[in-house]
Amino acid sequence: MISVSQIIGTLLTGLLLLGSTTCELIAHDGEGDKYKPKNGKLQRVLIFSKTAWYRHPALPELNGFLVRLGAKHNIQMDVTESPEDFSRLNNYQAIIFNSTTDIGKTLNEQQRKQLKDWYHAGGGIMGLHAAAVHHNTWPWWTELVGCGFNSDSEFVKAKLIVDAKNKNHPTVKGFGPTFDYTADWTNHDKSVTGLPGVRVLLRVDEKSYDPVRDAFKTRGGKPMGIDHPVSWIREFEGGRFFYTELGHEVKSLNTKFGHQHLIEGLRWIIKSNSKNK
Repeated sequence: MISVSQIIGTLLTGLLLLGSTTCELIAHDGEGDKYKPKNGKLQRVLIFSKTAWYRHPALPELNGFLVRLGAKHNIQMDVTESPEDFSRLNNYQAIIFNSTTDIGKTLNEQQRKQLKDWYHAGGGIMGLHAAAVHHNTWPWWTELVGCGFNSDSEFVKAKLIVDAKNKNHPTVKGFGPTFDYTADWTNHDKSVTGLPGVRVLLRVDEKSYDPVRDAFKTRGGKPMGIDHPVSWIREFEGGRFFYTELGHEVKSLNTKFGHQHLIEGLRWIIKSNSKNK
């Protein structure tokens, strides 16, 4: 039998593949009603991909990939680029900010409050790739993420290092202590290591690739050095946040590791698995 989430995923993917760059929210469970998950399981997630600065061309394809990945795990993934839909966040357990560059210019004061109130009430936030880029127009988001953008690399293979203290976290368990992975790697303006509530999951070994691509070498681009986090989790103001640099393109996520990384990250931010607490 085909589930509702699979039907939604198929329909949405078809729309995305037609070249749509803006997707509206697919479904609601009654506007304003508090969504109540069954047995604490991850069941409903909102994907938000509106940008106010650079827009990654792969965003429609990435949204479709996330919807299909969710369907495989019986998770309904709805997609929107309308900040007005933040008034319906109570319908969701988690929200994925998909490369939402300069989020501070995308949301007005009311929408920022809606997001913060929902987060403080138990909603989980995941940031993919450029969700940590050019967001200094909203101090709260900057503090939540923990760092800003400096430069990045080409899309290349590099060596990832699993943090020894967190090697058994479900988002990275079974990989490491090191493994090779292909993506483009962001240089942040500072490391999040040691920030309150932060647990680094992965670092990238800058000796294994050129950390600053040519376009940034003449514009002040700087590598981060030995401490270069590329994925972390954070307990902040009573809620949970997960960030990964993966997500520039679908091929950086559509792997065995990428699937596990995302799904377990979502489960962690909503506390759906006792092992994740």
